[in-house]
Formats: sequence, structure tokens, C-alpha cells
Amino acid sequence: MPEAVAIHPSIDRGLPPAAADFAGGTLVCKCTDRPVKVRVESQSAHNHACGCTKCWKPSGALFAMIAVAPRDKVTVVENADKLEIVDPSATIQRYACKGCGVHMLGRIEKTGHPFYGLDFIHTELSPQTGWAEPGFAAFVSSIIESGADPNNQGAVRARLRELRLEPYDCLSPPLMDFISTHIAKQTGVLKS
Repeated sequence: MPEAVAIHPSIDRGLPPAAADFAGGTLVCKCTDRPVKVRVESQSAHNHACGCTKCWKPSGALFAMIAVAPRDKVTVVENADKLEIVDPSATIQRYACKGCGVHMLGRIEKTGHPFYGLDFIHTELSPQTGWAEPGFAAFVSSIIESGADPNNQGAVRARLRELRLEPYDCLSPPLMDFISTHIAKQTGVLKS
């Protein structure tokens, strides 16, 4: 029997279900000296496995595990001086630790963007349990751009489905509908 495709360490070993009363936790980078800590004072939303080439992935992982939380509920509480923006020209300003390279949060500064007001977070960096578990896989084809074997994509998609993560080569249909609705309202095609 072939070996199962490894997607992401936290996803592969199974995540506990979201806790109904979960109110957030603290994300901690991988540094042993002066780790960066980010407090998230809410449950995460839209958690998913992401295959894009921009998201931080643990060593050896094919996918990142990324979610969002309201921007006003995300605060760097320790060692903010160690953070730097990975790519200032990117839509999502990903703040990474200069010591270990872990992305601690991603923020969109463009007020007209559909996801403005949400910060992107990696809940696997938290010692707390109860975060929303991943619900889909996004940008699956993009793992090829990171060096994954294109001939193995069938096995990757099969493994994602086995994990109950529907694979998409964009975001999930509800998120794509949200983006399109936002744009249609901005352009006047749809009325609020």
C-alpha cells in the first residue's frame, strides 16, 4: 500500500474540533530566545490548507495552515522589534520573525480589499487548543511552483479529500462569492 501524502504536520495528525466557547490564544514563533508572541482574542475563521508560494509552511510541509481573525483582535504582545514584512509589494503584508522566519500575521492595508479588517494567522503556532479546524484546501496546483511533483497531484488531491478538505485551485466557493460580491458592490453592478 502506498504511503499517505503528507500535507501539513498539524493536519496529518488530526486536529481537535473547534471549541464552541473558544475565545482565542497566543501565537508563538519558533525562537528560543525572545520569541515573538501575538495575542488573538477571538476564534479563527476560514482555516484552510494553502498551497500558495507566499504563505509560511513548516519544514517539509506541502501546505500552510492559515486562518483569519478580526484585525482589531490581533495584537503583537512581545518582541515586535523582531518582525519584518516579507514582501512590501504584496497585497497581504506578511510579518515574519527575523530570527526563525516564521510568519506571525498577515495584514491587508488596502481599505477597499474584500479581506480588509481580517488578519491572516497560523493557529498551529498556538499552544492552546480549540481553534477552528481547516475546512478546505486552496491553491492546490500552486504546490507545483514550490517544487512538488506534478505527477503526484492526483494523490495529493485524494489525500486532501480523505482529510475532508475539498481541494480548490482558488479559494472556497463561499469566499470567492464574497470577493465577487464585494467587487460588484464597489463597481455599482450590485446595490448594497
